[in-house]
Amino acid sequence: MTYKSLACSLILVLSITYFITDSHEQNFSQSLKLVGIQSPNQHGLNGQGIKVGVIDTGIDFHHPDLLGYGPTGRIAGGYDFVNSDQKPLDVNGHGTEVSGIIGANGSFVGVAPRSQLFSYKVSSTGEAVSSEYIVEAISSAIKDKMNVINISLGVNKTNDELENMVDEAVQNGVVVVTASGNNGPDNETIGSPGRDFNAITVGATYNNIASSIVSTLKIGNKSYSVMPMLGDSILENTIQGKIVYGGYGRVSDLKDLDVENSILLEKRGSDIKGEKVFFSEKEKNAADRGAKGLIIFNNQSGIFYGEIAGPNATKNYSPRIPVISMSGYDGSRLQESIKSNTIASLDIFYHPDFVAPFSSRGPVSPFYIKPDLVAPGVYVNTTTIGGKYNLTSGTSIATPHVTGAVAILLQEHPYLDPTEIASLITTTTDPVTDAYGNTFPIEVAGSGRLNITRATYANLIITPHQLVYDLSYDMPNQTKTLHLKTINNDTIPQLKIQFLSSNPDLIFKHSVNNDTINVEITDKSKMQGDYEGFILVDDSKISYRIPVLVHVTKGTLVANQNDTSMRFAINYPEKWSYAKISVTKTGSHDTKTIGITPQSYKTVFIDDIGEYWIQADIKVGNQTDYAYQTLTVNHITRNYFDIENILQIPLKQIEIISSIMIITVVVGLVLRRR
Repeated sequence: MTYKSLACSLILVLSITYFITDSHEQNFSQSLKLVGIQSPNQHGLNGQGIKVGVIDTGIDFHHPDLLGYGPTGRIAGGYDFVNSDQKPLDVNGHGTEVSGIIGANGSFVGVAPRSQLFSYKVSSTGEAVSSEYIVEAISSAIKDKMNVINISLGVNKTNDELENMVDEAVQNGVVVVTASGNNGPDNETIGSPGRDFNAITVGATYNNIASSIVSTLKIGNKSYSVMPMLGDSILENTIQGKIVYGGYGRVSDLKDLDVENSILLEKRGSDIKGEKVFFSEKEKNAADRGAKGLIIFNNQSGIFYGEIAGPNATKNYSPRIPVISMSGYDGSRLQESIKSNTIASLDIFYHPDFVAPFSSRGPVSPFYIKPDLVAPGVYVNTTTIGGKYNLTSGTSIATPHVTGAVAILLQEHPYLDPTEIASLITTTTDPVTDAYGNTFPIEVAGSGRLNITRATYANLIITPHQLVYDLSYDMPNQTKTLHLKTINNDTIPQLKIQFLSSNPDLIFKHSVNNDTINVEITDKSKMQGDYEGFILVDDSKISYRIPVLVHVTKGTLVANQNDTSMRFAINYPEKWSYAKISVTKTGSHDTKTIGITPQSYKTVFIDDIGEYWIQADIKVGNQTDYAYQTLTVNHITRNYFDIENILQIPLKQIEIISSIMIITVVVGLVLRRR
């Protein structure tokens, strides 16, 4: 999902020259080098023989680096669902940008330049995208026997039909790679198909270019979340100075203040209706008065990404001091706490492994983690329509880095299934940290940033590639199992295993038994909340990263299975009145819901073995609390009559329809006797 009008915390390199040479040396872009494509390429891993389906706006198959359509062309086939024809030519650019990163092979070289590209055009604009077209495109890709599908388009909501088709593709052995979306930095912003359990969902980081900068602001022991503005430069040394509140940064606001060598704190905009005080004006006034730096906090709740030299700056204007932005909440609290001796430290520095603010975040479910990983998605160089090249940004552009990596892994290990490929891709990532060196939360960055070199060198497949624990006050510990498999069928090597978490109250124990690792986590705090960490597995050659999410809930959800039925109980430390129980077959969208009270219970019928996700929404007074459980069903006799599945109607509706039918019959009989 490309975000072309990006205005974030990067400095745009205004003058970029892209040299096209006749050299046969591979011309990899900075983003591809950052994810480690050089070594795999030198060893002949280029996607040879792998079929890649690109579901997008089409591909410009007249571009010299993506030249030709048909069996002998760079684009081997596909379909245009918008115009209902066989030649999905891109007139927008989005699909060509995505495809270039996957498999361009010319002056510009993609991750998998020898892969076979197939184009499934589902939009002409890249904006209005029909979910029905995407569903049809996935179906066609399955029939055309794609090995991997790239979906850099989607919808900003849940679409079960779309996600069901993703599940069908994966069940047919097709790896599906999707963009998380460009609706960050808020949480819970990933839509379909990126929210699907079986997809590999990709968020975006900065890129390995000089403009990938971040900022920090520290006052005493407190660190603030701040962003440099467009137009800032890297600082040679950290700036220190007293904080002075400068109102809205007008000349009149500063005239009676001593701001020499200070760091000014100012509010965005103006308090006078109709007046505009631009960032360039605020910066100039602060610099003229001798300030070292400027913090502008938002006049709304969240943070913002501004450009110092906007369209209203004077012709020869150039900023002289660093300007950073801050959320309205943090800025207001800081303003209230300023004292005469409040000293701040401000820094701006290069940091490419930083999650882009626009990248959509999870969570999407309490039972699994999204996104799965991140890849470069800011100012990435790639192909575009008209035989040209373009710098573009978005999780759309991060996603094809992963798709290309999948292609070369399938070339290297053609017998691996989608689950095993997902493990290799996600457990071999690099950590991604914020400006203060703290690892980004898993709902922001998943397991970390793509590292193709490490993925291709890895010999250990660990499944599942993430773990979720459901702990409670009554059940403070749980054991989960990681399954191990060596790609070359050697015995499992000696492993070094550790657990990293910022929560010291999570106690980690493990045992290795042949091809499994049993991992027990115990909570000793009884502090309700969600906690996270990483299990690190080192086989002496590669260090693998498995993200861990731990729920600690007040209430305990007890689930028991008896053949084809499930029954439930709630243990809660306070009085509760009602609980909605939702039961979902793992990895599906088939959910059954019932309600229970402390005095009554109901039964959920099941007809299949496997793992089930169970959630309880517990009504406690005027509040709703939650508890979770995962239940594995190993055996059922399949001898019950499941009217819900037969009629494809929820039981509650069946009861209502039956009642109406009974009343109708009774009334009819009464009327006939008159």
